[in-house]
Order: sequence, then C-alpha cells, then structure tokens
Amino acid sequence: MTQRRTDSRNRWRNKVVSFRMSPQEADLLDMFVKISGLSKQDYITSRVLQRRITVNGNPRTYKALKDLLTQVLYELRRLEAVTPDNDELILLTDRINTTLYGFKNN
Repeated sequence: MTQRRTDSRNRWRNKVVSFRMSPQEADLLDMFVKISGLSKQDYITSRVLQRRITVNGNPRTYKALKDLLTQVLYELRRLEAVTPDNDELILLTDRINTTLYGFKNN
C-alpha cells in the first residue's frame, strides 16, 4: 500500500504533473528552489498557482544565498560585459536581491 501524500492543509496530493526543461532552465529552477527554502514541489506549486512565496531565513537558506552569490561573483568576474545573453545570471541576481531585501524588511 502506498503512503498518502498530503500538503500542509491535509489535502491529498495524488495528481502528477510533469514537464520538460532544458538543462539551463532546470539549473536555474534548482537555484530558485534553494533560495526559497521550500521543497521543489512546494516551490513549483506556489509559482504555478501564482501564490506569494515567503522565504524564512534559516541556516540552509543563508548558505544557499552565500553559495549563489559566490557563483554570481565568479561569473561577473569572468564576463567582459553583462549582456542580454546573460539573462539567467540577471534573473538569478534579481531573485537573490529580492530575497535579501525581503530579509532586511522583516
């Protein structure tokens, strides 16, 4: 017998939704999930249903932000110029900035 998967409101999650992503999109999604501190399932569900994502600061989230900022710094030093071709780096930087700004205001 399989275990029932319920969400925080005790709703049974028995529907599977899948889709394809490029490796670059999957990497970016993984970074956004790390920053959020949510599970990938909860993050994707919240984004798809246009729910607000509230990031609660914890050691894991802070470490993810530090690691991602290190990666961004490395990429910025490597690049001669930031161009629209670097849209993933720009999106990641914007998400990190939004998260840190939210921490500051809470």
